[in-house]
Amino acid sequence: MFVTSQGSPHARFERALHTGNPTLVRAAAAELPRVGLDDALRICVVLAVAEPEVYERAAVRWLGRLLLDEPGVTLAQAQLAATALGVLPRCVPDAPAIAALGKLCEERGLLGAARTLAELAERLDR
Repeated sequence: MFVTSQGSPHARFERALHTGNPTLVRAAAAELPRVGLDDALRICVVLAVAEPEVYERAAVRWLGRLLLDEPGVTLAQAQLAATALGVLPRCVPDAPAIAALGKLCEERGLLGAARTLAELAERLDR
């Protein structure tokens, strides 16, 4: 893999996430060898804000990946994740539900997603 002066593919992906621009996020994600569950949820957060019309499909895919890729996810955790994903694109998202999904991500070791959701929940509480 060739690394340019702009940094690694993951560094470009991180910068793209911070812009909130879904076109840049998709382009940067395409450079990654694999989009992990953690980063996939961070993409969902960008889509919930910028492209709510395509968000639901991405959120359903993420939920499916959570259930398939993470051993031991309980029905209650799946229900919590589905509820939080459902409120994310609303005009006034439910901060406690988003914070609860962030806590679930943290427990699962999805620390980037947990951090993103915690920051979002904090902004909503203001």
